[in-house]
Amino acid sequence: MTGRDLAQGSATAQGSGTAGTRNAALCAGVALAVAAVALSGCSSDGKGAPVWTAGSSATESTTSAPAQSPTPSASVSATPGSTASAWKVFTDPAKTVSFEVPQDWIVQSVAPDAGSLPGALKIEVKDAKGAYLATLQTGLAPQPVPACSDGDARNYVVVSSVPVDLPHQGGEGTIDPHVVFRVIQGYKYFGSYGITNVLGGAGGKSCALPNVVRGPDGKGDYSFADLTVLKPLAPDQKVAPAKAFDTLDQAAKYVNDGSEFANVQRMLMSLKIKN
Repeated sequence: MTGRDLAQGSATAQGSGTAGTRNAALCAGVALAVAAVALSGCSSDGKGAPVWTAGSSATESTTSAPAQSPTPSASVSATPGSTASAWKVFTDPAKTVSFEVPQDWIVQSVAPDAGSLPGALKIEVKDAKGAYLATLQTGLAPQPVPACSDGDARNYVVVSSVPVDLPHQGGEGTIDPHVVFRVIQGYKYFGSYGITNVLGGAGGKSCALPNVVRGPDGKGDYSFADLTVLKPLAPDQKVAPAKAFDTLDQAAKYVNDGSEFANVQRMLMSLKIKN
């Protein structure tokens, strides 16, 4: 299917972002047994210092790790956690959704998946070199949370979790929407970013971590993520677009130090959906 380029949104030049809204939360040596259960359990002190919460609600206490100063560099792009210097706004023709992307990223509208509700959108985002980053899908038919036996459940960790104001439907097993980066344990640690208001699982264990927001009545669910659901993968399965890490510390460094996640997180946080 051929996507048509809709990346020429109204350009908005803005200064490079900081990691102020980003709160990666892993300390080396933290056991998976004390992984965060609720997405709202991670927070930030506003200065980019990693914060770890080993609790089950936003009211749990947090412990801050010492902030690390960026290594001096002549290149802005080399600064840990820095975002692009120039951004533009993408809006669909009907102006039902909008979000910001770096000036040189590519945004394309493609045909919605079969079974989507009338008026659904599917919008793919790629970087300047054409590498896939994320997909925004609206009008998704609501799906029940699949059953997960204790024997099949795997440990998972919420590495980063930031609340975002978006229309959603509450209910059992949901929270307010958050932009998250989570990893689940398989033969490696598999990571994924996205927006969700669906809790992962009890006791820091899950079979699958959905990057989906339960939409208002009659609107369907929506997803803005690299994957709609993150699962532990087998060695013979393709990893991409999920991320694979040998250690949890590597996952934390991807969130804390990399410009890719900084740009993606800012993009996800900028999403606006007309109710």
